[in-house]
Amino acid sequence: MTASEDLYSRARSLMPGGVNSPVRAFGSVGGTPRFIVSAEGAYVTDADGRDYADLVCSWGPALLGHAVPEVLDAVHAAVDRGLSFGASTPDEAALAQLVVGRVPAVERLRMVSTGTEATMTAIRLARGFTGRDLVVKFAGCYHGHVDGLLASAGSGVATLALPGSAGVTAATAAETLVLPYNDLDAVEAAFAEHGGRIAAVITEAAPANMGVVTPDEGFNAGLRRITAEHGALFIMDEVLTGFRVGPAGYWGLTGQGEGWAPDLFTFGKVIGGGMPVAALGGRADIMDFLAPLGPVYQAGTLSGNPVAMAAGVATLSLATDEVYARIDARSQELSAALSDALSAEGVDHSIQRAGNLFSVAFGTSERGVHNYADAQAQETFRYGPFFHSMLDSGVYLPPSVFEAWFLSAAHDGDAMQRIYDALPAAARAAAAATPGDAVVHGDSPAESDPSLTAN
Repeated sequence: MTASEDLYSRARSLMPGGVNSPVRAFGSVGGTPRFIVSAEGAYVTDADGRDYADLVCSWGPALLGHAVPEVLDAVHAAVDRGLSFGASTPDEAALAQLVVGRVPAVERLRMVSTGTEATMTAIRLARGFTGRDLVVKFAGCYHGHVDGLLASAGSGVATLALPGSAGVTAATAAETLVLPYNDLDAVEAAFAEHGGRIAAVITEAAPANMGVVTPDEGFNAGLRRITAEHGALFIMDEVLTGFRVGPAGYWGLTGQGEGWAPDLFTFGKVIGGGMPVAALGGRADIMDFLAPLGPVYQAGTLSGNPVAMAAGVATLSLATDEVYARIDARSQELSAALSDALSAEGVDHSIQRAGNLFSVAFGTSERGVHNYADAQAQETFRYGPFFHSMLDSGVYLPPSVFEAWFLSAAHDGDAMQRIYDALPAAARAAAAATPGDAVVHGDSPAESDPSLTAN
């Protein structure tokens, strides 16, 4: 028994599924999850002492790489001053200033601890500000495990082919309208029928929880136009893309240059540099509806935690244009190498991109992936053999085909070469895969990948 197998056996006797977030259970790829004990640069090391070139990057926060000395120094200095005070600290404003400086559409910012908390608060704030109840979301977009936003969510429940989640009441679900992604006509129709009751539209800036999906040209701008016409708010979820695909996130790559902005943003992942930090921000008149200035209540003992703030300040301060240029170049090189390796083995696929985030979708070359139905229709059975071949070659991929691949500034030539060297064998494994190789759990329908992918 390997150390990871032993640890997993013990964990399953103590925690549901042996994990504290479902994707870690390797539900869609099979096999034993690797228990990671350390990380440095572009690599993670498991409990058996084996290192892997890391393409998960803690699901995004490791923009600079793991265990960056300057970030660790900032965290160690903060720890020396105390772990938590339950009071305001200087670095809260310092991190807020960095965010506002990068994203000028953010006039006020509220720090929270998780992306789920950020989107939950944004929805509550939108309802409080508009006095309306309904929220529009898109099938396949994941906004954390907020009750009303789990319907047709792309991460976790979507891969279990459930309409929502046990424990979510019918009354709560009824306050969410779920529309097909990249379909402005559906949005227009929803507002024609329910416009006076819709508080907000929430969307991932570029979806990355049903695999990466590029918004059609004009889609996000169309959402801005429609919501403005009907007095609803536009919430852009940049928990994954914010400060990951560029200095001002995906909005900075698109909407900023086009002259439009959402009313509210949600941020996470990179903003905390690996610590549990998230935030919501946007127009001052809306944000000032939050307590203590306004009637919408939100609070958290660990919001603005001083150690977490120090990590965020150090990370964003080091995330220079040169860092983004390096990651962008590596992303282009790797996605091209991945496509070439699959094509050489005759594996039908498409590469889905949003900035430097990308993913592979098998069996989708004719159309690509534009929405959740496209994502569900792909040949998911090919990913498990592909994943394990890469893992055996010392490359750690996201353990679900419905997740993005992440690179860091620490992925140097050696790390990239290891990944490139692993691709041909993995492509052969994908080519040899059959539908019988799919991992099936419980009563999940055969037509849906039954992975547990909420990261």
